[in-house]
Amino acid sequence: MSDDRSQKGFRPLADPAAGILDPVLRKRAGITIELVQAWEEVVGTALGEFSRPLKLVWPRRAHEDDPFQPATLVIACQGFTAMRVQHETGEIISRVNAFLGFAAVGRIKIEQKPVTSPAAKRRALPSVDAETAKKISRSVEPIEDESLREALQRLGQSIHAEKTKR
Repeated sequence: MSDDRSQKGFRPLADPAAGILDPVLRKRAGITIELVQAWEEVVGTALGEFSRPLKLVWPRRAHEDDPFQPATLVIACQGFTAMRVQHETGEIISRVNAFLGFAAVGRIKIEQKPVTSPAAKRRALPSVDAETAKKISRSVEPIEDESLREALQRLGQSIHAEKTKR
């Protein structure tokens, strides 16, 4: 079925606006989503387990011709992790900027608050018999990447547990 609007030359206002705003939003706001998802890989598991990025605070520009100013990354930490983040601020800024692909972050601000650990959110692996566990392990053994191998092993166990439930 054809769209009458496209035949008459009408386009939704959102189409051209999205093309203009998408790069701006990606640089100014959208990058935090990817950063939150990859936080543990960016800063390492020791820091990533007890901290998380909250937001990027961009300095206000009085005029559109003002030079680019990097943002402040606000990080939630709990306990001793706040001191570690403060001590490793330069390294964290470098890693975050490398992840984002440009010098987006210039400062870090620490907020002490409880952080839920991503490891705590994971469900326990469903139990499988020893023979099935060995079979799954053998099938993923050739995979070189350890994290991928473990993820596939968990997936295999979950699939087997679902099949046995039915």
